[in-house]
Amino acid sequence: MQGYDAMYIDGAWRPAAATTSIEVHNPADERLIGSVPAGGAKDIDAAVGAARAALPGWAATPPAERAAALDALRAVLDARRDTVAATVTAELGAPIGFSVPVHAGLPVLVTGSYARLAASHEFLEEVGNSHIHQVPIGVVGAITPWNYPLHQIVAKVAPALAAGCTIVVKPAENTPLVAQLFADAVHEAGLPAGVFNLVTGLGPEAGEALATHEGVDLVSFTGSSAVGSRIGAAAGRAIKPVALELGGKSANVVLPGADLTRAVKVGVANVMANSGQTCSAWTRLLVDAARYDEAVEIAARAVAEYVPGDPREETTRIGPVVSAAQRARVDDYLVGALEEGAQAVVGGPGEPDGTERGHWVRPTVLAEVTESMTVAQEEIFGPVLTVLRYEDTDDAVRIANGTVYGLAGAVWAAEEDEAVAFARRLETGQVDINGGRFNPLAPFGGYKRSGIGRELGSHGLAEYLQTQSLQF
Repeated sequence: MQGYDAMYIDGAWRPAAATTSIEVHNPADERLIGSVPAGGAKDIDAAVGAARAALPGWAATPPAERAAALDALRAVLDARRDTVAATVTAELGAPIGFSVPVHAGLPVLVTGSYARLAASHEFLEEVGNSHIHQVPIGVVGAITPWNYPLHQIVAKVAPALAAGCTIVVKPAENTPLVAQLFADAVHEAGLPAGVFNLVTGLGPEAGEALATHEGVDLVSFTGSSAVGSRIGAAAGRAIKPVALELGGKSANVVLPGADLTRAVKVGVANVMANSGQTCSAWTRLLVDAARYDEAVEIAARAVAEYVPGDPREETTRIGPVVSAAQRARVDDYLVGALEEGAQAVVGGPGEPDGTERGHWVRPTVLAEVTESMTVAQEEIFGPVLTVLRYEDTDDAVRIANGTVYGLAGAVWAAEEDEAVAFARRLETGQVDINGGRFNPLAPFGGYKRSGIGRELGSHGLAEYLQTQSLQF
C-alpha cells in the first residue's frame, strides 16, 4: 500500500494541517491500495503563499531556462513510465495496455512540447511604435479530474510553467497517487521551490478553498459542467479569468458513401477506451437511415469483443469504471434508456458475468435511440454507445449540434472535402476527419457548456499569459 502523509509545498514534503486522510481503492477488486492527506483551507493557503512568493523569480527566469527545467521534468517522467502506468491502472482501473501509451506516454509528449514552446515562443512583439509583451498571468489554481489523472495535471502545469506562472494543483480524490508521483518527479527535476505545489483533498473543502482563494490569479478546472459553472461564477465575482474544460456529448457522423465498417469500429474503440470515461468520446453514432441496421450490427459485433478483465493483463481491452458511484450512475442511465424506448443490442444494465467484486459495467450498444432521449443528451461517462439515425445531411448537422455540449466529434465521408465541409458546420471544438490522429499540439476545448479556453499547444500556453503594451 502507498501511504502518504504530507503535501508538496514550497519545494518540500510538509505534514498536512488536517489529520484526516483519503483512502484509495482499486476499482477492479475494491482492495485498499493507498491513502493521502485530506487537505483543507490551511494547506491551500500555505501552498498559494509559496506559489506567490516564488512567482517574481520564476516569472523573471529567461524562457530558455524555463524550457530547460521542463525538459528535465520530461526526462524524469519518461524514466518513470512503468511506475506511472502501473499506478494509474491500480487507482483508475485502465488496462495496462492503455495506461502505458496514454496515461504514462502522453504526459511525456505534452511536457516535451511545452519545453520546446517555452524556448521558441515570441513573448515580445513589435507593432508600430509599441512593444507588446506577453507576461505570466500569475498564480494558477489547478483542479484536475480522475479520468486522465496525470495527463490533466501536465496539461495545466506544463503551459503554466512555460509561461512563467507558478501553480497549486488539487488532484481528484479518486486518483491522487499518480499526482504524488508527479510531485516526486518535479522535485527530482530540480524545479525551484514554490513553483509547483500539490495539495490533496476533497473538492468541497480543498477544491473550494483553491477556487476562491484571493491569492490565485487564474483558476484552471477540468471536470463536470455543474462544478465548472460554480467556479466560473465565483471567478466572475472576483473579476478573475478561468480556463474550464468541461463535459461532452460528441457525435461520430458517418455520411453516405463513407466506409461504414471502419467508421463504426474506430468509433467503438474510441468509446470503449478508458472504460468510456473520456469527455471527448464519440458516444453518439449518427448513421443515415438506409444503413442504420447494418451499423448497429457492426457496432454490436465490435463491442462484444470488449470483454471486461484484469486491468493488469496486457490482453485486457476494458477495465472497471473508477468507483461505485460511477458504476451506479452509468447503470441508472442504462435503465432509463430502456424505459424511454431504447434497445440494448449488447450489454445493458447490471454487472458483467464473473465480476463479483469491483466497479464493473457491461459494454453496451443502445439502438433505436432518438435525439430527445436522456442518453442522447447527457454525458454518461461509461462504455455506452448510442446509435441514432438521420434522414439527410442537414438533419445530421441538426442532431449533432442538438446538445448543450460542443467538445469534440468525428466525421467520415468518401471524400475528404465532403467531410471537411460537414465538420465546419459543427458547433464543436475539435473534429477528427476520417479517423484523423490525435495531435498534442492542436488546441483542445469546447463550445457551449463544454467549457471556456483551450488546452495543449500554443493555444494552451496563451491561457496563462496576459499582455502589456508599451508605447514609444
